Amino acid sequence: MEEEKVILVNADDEPIGLMPKMEAHEKAVLHRAFSVFIMNEKGETMLQQRAKDKYHSPLLWTNTCCSHQRDGETNIEAGKRRLMEEMGFTTELKELFSFIYKAPFDNGLTEHELDHVMMGTYDSEPKINPDEVENWKWMHPSEIKQDIAQNPDQYTAWFKIIFERFYGFLTDNNAGHEG
Repeated sequence: MEEEKVILVNADDEPIGLMPKMEAHEKAVLHRAFSVFIMNEKGETMLQQRAKDKYHSPLLWTNTCCSHQRDGETNIEAGKRRLMEEMGFTTELKELFSFIYKAPFDNGLTEHELDHVMMGTYDSEPKINPDEVENWKWMHPSEIKQDIAQNPDQYTAWFKIIFERFYGFLTDNNAGHEG
């Protein structure tokens, strides 16, 4: 199977080419990505624990799902696809904001992404894909913020960066219960 390619972009999110995913992470090249946050009616966020066999950040907690858009795929289409692949459900998503971040890993790879952050609502249990997800849980954003401060090593590098912005968005927009 051919390795998945990521969409290389400039700082304005204009596509400038495609590159195999591992190569992009080895070279720390800026590429398009997305992060999905699913909230329930209680205002809690669904977190996933990455599967133990993931090539980086195994068993760490992170947002509901995240990945990379495929060539020709919209951000929302990509988010819905990956939500189904990882968590076994789909729901309507809306894009909240995007930003660029860089997060190096212990294994020499680096995430350098223009990340499109999306949110949706869901009130049932997911049907997790065990190849992608070890476990999942609901947590209120204020509890997540406190737990990241107390246990930063239990969360993915990118989640700590993205969650800070997501939490700020929720606080600024009082959006804890919106879908």
